[in-house]
Formats: sequence, structure tokens, C-alpha cells
Amino acid sequence: MTIGHESVETESAGIRFVWDYGTTDERLRGLYERGKAAQWNAATDIDWEAGVGVPDRVEALGARSALGWSESSPVPKERWGAFQWEFHSWMTSQFLHGEQGALLATSRLVTMAPDMDTKMFAAGQVTDEARHVEAYARYCDLLGNSYTVNPSLKQMLDTVVSENRWDIVFLGMQIIVEGLALAAFRLEHTRSFDPVIAQLTRLVARDEARHVAFGLLTLQEIYGELTSRERADREEFIKESALLMSRRFRLGEVWARLDVDVEAGTNFALQDPKMIDFRRLMFTKIVTSLAKVGLLTPGVRAHLEDLELLRVLPPKVRHS
Repeated sequence: MTIGHESVETESAGIRFVWDYGTTDERLRGLYERGKAAQWNAATDIDWEAGVGVPDRVEALGARSALGWSESSPVPKERWGAFQWEFHSWMTSQFLHGEQGALLATSRLVTMAPDMDTKMFAAGQVTDEARHVEAYARYCDLLGNSYTVNPSLKQMLDTVVSENRWDIVFLGMQIIVEGLALAAFRLEHTRSFDPVIAQLTRLVARDEARHVAFGLLTLQEIYGELTSRERADREEFIKESALLMSRRFRLGEVWARLDVDVEAGTNFALQDPKMIDFRRLMFTKIVTSLAKVGLLTPGVRAHLEDLELLRVLPPKVRHS
């Protein structure tokens, strides 16, 4: 398997035909089979009448916040519930926009992938992503409070869907965007005040776990054979992607919606210990996946540390 566009297979206009229809990777074929068995229907498998959250639940939101109120917050404590409502609306809106990006990127993987097992799983993932777009669009409509795509997320998605190197599309979407989404979905499922979004994110997270596994299996096979130049290119892509994804959580759109000074809100998001911990939690899966594909290099690790995206585990307790 080769990097970029070099291939012994027929290739035209960025599309790779593969004339060998046999299974070349039983692990990928197994993921494909599990994906077929795990299909769900957004219209019928979610109880949409269970009680979508409304603004009068902000007190509960404030009490159950994963971030918690801080004395340094530019939002007064009595309005922290309102912040949580807007943060919830912002997060679910970004889920929706990210899923559209995943839909477009994965559809490209079907045409770009160098073997049939990869094409078949990617085709199944396209169906998953379409279902996710359907579900989150319906939820945001019921929520009645939505946000446009975050500029940093838009830049990341534009980069991934326009990339011509198939492994970079994998790296950007399956490892970085999907890895971040998986962490966010699991957090939203465990902490959410709303049974509808909890059920929705549980189902989506199940799909996303397969998608991340798909990216890991595919990239582990080829990234051990990178040249120094190819590795350096991918390190730079990871660094830029990490910067963009961390900028998402400066929450400028939320501060503006709350009539909070955006500069003060951004400084709070950058400096508050709980906000820093939240970003580190969001990047945990990405860091683990980068290590598994051999791209958590010293340069990448240093960059993530500079962005305060690496979690520091407490030292082990020694027992006498």
C-alpha cells in the first residue's frame, strides 16, 4: 500500500478503481460486518418525545455542568445556567456541522481508497454519517437554539475535504475530527440533562468508535513505512489541526450570544483550569490514536503541551 496518488491500480481524476475484489484485511472486513449489524434508524430508534431541553431547564444545567462555575468567569454566577444552555446549543450545533464534514470526507474516501475492504467500510460509514446529520439536524430544530459552524471547524473541514492525499483525509477525519467527536459524544451522553440527546449521542458514539478503529487499522499499516519527508508533512498537518480544533473551544460565538465581552470570555476559556481540563479531556482520544499510528512524535507532543492539550496523569501511589 502506498502513500498519496501512487498506485498500481487504475486511477483517473483522483478516483481509484480496484479490480481485486477479494478480502485483503480480515480486520477491516470484520469492522464492515459489525457496521452492517449495528445500523439504527434516526426516525424510529430515538424517542423524540422524551423531552428535548428548553431554556427553563437552565438551573439543572448549571447544577450538572461538566465545566462548573468559576469565580473568574465573565458570566455572573446567577447567569451560569444560561451559559450552560448556550454551550449545550453550541456543542450540538457543532456536532451537526462536523457530521456534514464527515459525510463529505468519507464519500471521498470511497473513491480514493486503495483497496476494496477500505472502500466498502468507507461506503458503510457514508450511510452512518448521513444518519448522524439527519439526527442532529432534527435535534437542533427541536432545540430551537442553534449556531452557525465555528470558523476553526469550518477551516478544518475545508482542508480535509479538499485534500488529495487519501491518508491525510483519513488522518484528519478518522483520527482528529472523529476522535474529538467521540470524546465529546461520550461526555454528552454521561452528563446530559436531556434524555433525547443522551440517547442520540449514545447511538452516534457507537458508530464513531468503529470509524476511529477503521482509521487506526488503516493508518497503522502504512505509517510505519513513511519517509522522513512524508512524516514531517503529516506532523505539520497534525500541529495545524490541533491548533484549529483547540481554537473551537474559545467559545467566541457563545460569549457574543450572551452579550459578554468576547475578549474577556476568550481569556477565561484559555486560562480557567476547568476549561483547560475540558479541552484536555476532549483531546484524549486523539492523543491515544496518534500514539498508536506512530505520530505522537517529540515535535507533536511538544506542540500539544504548548497548547495545553495533554493530560498529565497523577503519579502512582507507592505502598510500603
